[in-house]
Amino acid sequence: MANILAVDDNPELCSVIRTALERDGHRVETRCSGAGLTEALCRWADCILLDVMMPGEDGFAVCRRIRSLTEAPILFLSARTDEAAVLEGLGIGADDFLSKPFRVAELRARVAAHLRRQSRTPVHRLVRGGVSFDLSAREAAVGETPLPLTRSEYAICEYLALHAGQTFTKEQIYEAAFGIDGTADDTAVTQHIKNIRAKLRAAGVPEPEKLLNTVWGVGYQWKNEG
Repeated sequence: MANILAVDDNPELCSVIRTALERDGHRVETRCSGAGLTEALCRWADCILLDVMMPGEDGFAVCRRIRSLTEAPILFLSARTDEAAVLEGLGIGADDFLSKPFRVAELRARVAAHLRRQSRTPVHRLVRGGVSFDLSAREAAVGETPLPLTRSEYAICEYLALHAGQTFTKEQIYEAAFGIDGTADDTAVTQHIKNIRAKLRAAGVPEPEKLLNTVWGVGYQWKNEG
């Protein structure tokens, strides 16, 4: 059972989301705008669902405002499926992007996958290419410099680092990191990889494109070295 916060200006959709997720045993709070999101409510939530196109403060603005208040995964729900919208949403700290109209089964699967990944408790450490991974705390660092990865970025890094030297397609990466089929999420993975490389560079990795390598026509690979 988890605490789910859904924000959408469509009351009927909020009702559908509440009914679907309560059937999975979750506690669900809904709001019709970002104006009702207090710090306490954001910290209460284990997962946050945000509509993008809302009157007044849109979903992107809400995400920017609350991202520092919570470590909970943020999933955008939006009729905007263009690449620019997906890139912007993931670039400001969201973890996933679900296009409207969506199937209730897919919504439930996405929420369950993010909650499942949150609750994993591995108990060992790993070092690959100068990046150390604390698999228990789900944190990464370059030397003494912490990498400020989002949960989704960390999941991708961990998966690739655990299988260093192997090449995976974007679909395989998404499915492995989030536990659900990723056939529609090429753009999301691409943006996450871009963000990861930028953070690696900022932490002192001189050529992150070589550490987290693009295998053209196939996918991505973490360089196989200690």
